[in-house]
Amino acid sequence: MEAAGFGRILERIGANVLRYSLAFFLLFFGALKWTVEEARGVNPLIANSPFLSWADHLFGLQGASEFIGVIELAIALLIALRFWKPLLSAWGSIFAVGMFLITLSFLFTTPNVQQSVPFLLKDLSLLGASLWTAGEAFGAVARRGETA
Repeated sequence: MEAAGFGRILERIGANVLRYSLAFFLLFFGALKWTVEEARGVNPLIANSPFLSWADHLFGLQGASEFIGVIELAIALLIALRFWKPLLSAWGSIFAVGMFLITLSFLFTTPNVQQSVPFLLKDLSLLGASLWTAGEAFGAVARRGETA
């Protein structure tokens, strides 16, 4: 097999692994938001965020966590629809970009964040994955002749 053909196969496999592992991460962490432990763990991040502190005030500790869980689950579903609905998947990836930018902002808005730094830094890679999946899915929309 020639190098270019092998490279295309690896790109396709890598694209699917990247997209569906991103969806899995969002699904997994979104589902965790219904546990008391996770709600307590993310509360300091949410409560000190200029973007999300309103959710803590409006819904309370557990409700704010579940609200974020719903958002994560919805984004995961949208991203996973790439094969059938690339436009919805592209927008799901754009929403993920926004979400990961907000979670990375916790590094600057949360007092005594040192313990959470390793957990939050994974979002830098997930941000990159979201940007790539958004670009790829919007490209698929253009190739199909759909309108965004």
